[in-house]
Amino acid sequence: MTTVATILGDVTPSYWQSTLLRVLIVGIVVPTGALVLAIAFLFKVMAWMQSRLGPYEAGPKGLLQLVAEVGKWLQKEDLVPQGADRIVFKAAPFVILASTFLLYAALPTGPDPAWATSLPTGIYFVLAVGSISVIGVLMAGWASANKYALIGGIRAAGQLIAYELPMVLAAVGVVVLSGSLNLQEIVMAQTQFHAFGDWGPALPFIVVQLPLFVVFMAAVQAELSQSPFDMPIAESEIVSGYQVEYSGFRFLVFFLAEFATAFGFAAIVSTLFLGGWYLPIGLDLDSPLWYVLGPIILFTKIMIVSFIVFWVRFSYPRFREDQLQKLAWKWMIPISLAWITVTSVAVVVWQ
Repeated sequence: MTTVATILGDVTPSYWQSTLLRVLIVGIVVPTGALVLAIAFLFKVMAWMQSRLGPYEAGPKGLLQLVAEVGKWLQKEDLVPQGADRIVFKAAPFVILASTFLLYAALPTGPDPAWATSLPTGIYFVLAVGSISVIGVLMAGWASANKYALIGGIRAAGQLIAYELPMVLAAVGVVVLSGSLNLQEIVMAQTQFHAFGDWGPALPFIVVQLPLFVVFMAAVQAELSQSPFDMPIAESEIVSGYQVEYSGFRFLVFFLAEFATAFGFAAIVSTLFLGGWYLPIGLDLDSPLWYVLGPIILFTKIMIVSFIVFWVRFSYPRFREDQLQKLAWKWMIPISLAWITVTSVAVVVWQ
């Protein structure tokens, strides 16, 4: 392993080569993450929770069911409603997908340089580009020339704007503890964080930021429009919301963006609150083994966080619009502000 690390250390690719490699890696990870979550949770875990078998015909244990679904969507006709704004209608799903790809740009998967790009304000970058999807949702709702799509788009915009504030506030507590906005430095801060003195293993920030973790997870649930925050696509009320007029591969793009975004937000939660790619296993941080173990550890944490997201989705009924807004403005924001204050005082007193 030392010999391999030495050889790799001597290889210094040019800027365009390293950029191309990182773009290719992100291009592979995004659909792969969506594929894993769809198969593992949407098909299998949901079936087990509801005492069903789930898909079992296509491939071994039904693992190729999603391939069959993708094939079905690709064969469908790409329809554009009469009266729709064709350019905006066709561009909307790709605006949402673009925000999903950008979400992965600053996520570290191991020691430097195991990430797409190093940003001094990485946490606010990922939260900002994640909110670009609101534009795509509004584009889809308005351009569809359908009242149900427009209602869904407006609902989605109101919901996402309401829950972006508690999400950002929940991240502030982590920033105060780590003293940095850089996601890699936030991970490194958790490799040296001891909540109860200098004894024992390093602890992730969730130990002292549990209220903000809960707030962040609820905000993620709302950003993904997952139950109980699925007002924008409420099938029983507005058919399918802003997606109602989409068919074929454009609907497939919405599906891909939804699950890839869930995978990306789970990675953000894991990085901020669960230590990211690090695990206190007694291995020195300079060891090249982290380039192999880091992605595995991060993937495991992502699957745990994703399980919580889909567990809530399959367990709770939909909120009314007033309940949804009240939760954000009357509970989550005050709790976030209160815990940020507690964190700031603790940092000043004990440092």
